[in-house]
Amino acid sequence: MPSLPELQTAFVRGVFDPADAAIAELIVPAGTSAETRLAVYRRNVLGNYAAALRDVFPVLLRLVGEPFFDQLARAYATQTPSRSGDLHDFGDELGAFLEALRTVRDLPYLADVVRLEWALHRTFHARHAPPLDAARLAAVPSERLPDLRFQLHPAARLLRSPYPVLTIWRVNQPQWSGDQAVDLGLGAERVLVIRRALEVALEPLSAGEYAMLDALDAGRSLGDALAAAHGVATDFDLERFLAVHALGGTLSGLCLPDRGPNPGQ
Repeated sequence: MPSLPELQTAFVRGVFDPADAAIAELIVPAGTSAETRLAVYRRNVLGNYAAALRDVFPVLLRLVGEPFFDQLARAYATQTPSRSGDLHDFGDELGAFLEALRTVRDLPYLADVVRLEWALHRTFHARHAPPLDAARLAAVPSERLPDLRFQLHPAARLLRSPYPVLTIWRVNQPQWSGDQAVDLGLGAERVLVIRRALEVALEPLSAGEYAMLDALDAGRSLGDALAAAHGVATDFDLERFLAVHALGGTLSGLCLPDRGPNPGQ
């Protein structure tokens, strides 16, 4: 007789792969075949996964239609089963899954639309953190400003796409009443997804803002991040950036690393 972990593993394989008959041989029919009883679990599990994806990705559903979305949800759930007991965690790999899907190669922007919707979802459920301490920032000596390191607020996400992903998202909102067509020639868009109070906002970012925030989020110093911003926007305004993002809630952590001992002393 297999051990409990072996039984659980076989059961999961049987739910997600109808061709795997190992667990069916261990199920007592009790008036109904093992395959039929297992199919009930399969329908319930995959149905729950599909419903979770519908809640998180309404724009994707609108873009591809219900029949294709349901097929996509089943394929994704089968090939990328959740590793968490919380359905809020299910869907983080859907963007990469879509990129590898041949049937949507003529819609190359779909993966980034999904990533934007996932950022919305994760931002809404992100933990709370206090805003940046303005007094602490003002107390930093000017000569130490380049050494500062910041943290992106936990309820904030960055997204950059070669496609007008924010425009596509807006056009596919229920309240949109304008032109339904989106010109992909509009090109790249950069988005800050951030929770303000209880609402999640999507805010367009300039190339300089995105470069600066992305560098800070990667742990780089303010000086290095400023160099990255100037690399894409020579007229980048640091004072305005700090007013909007340091004092406006995009950044929530501040660290001034110790320079360590001076070798010359």
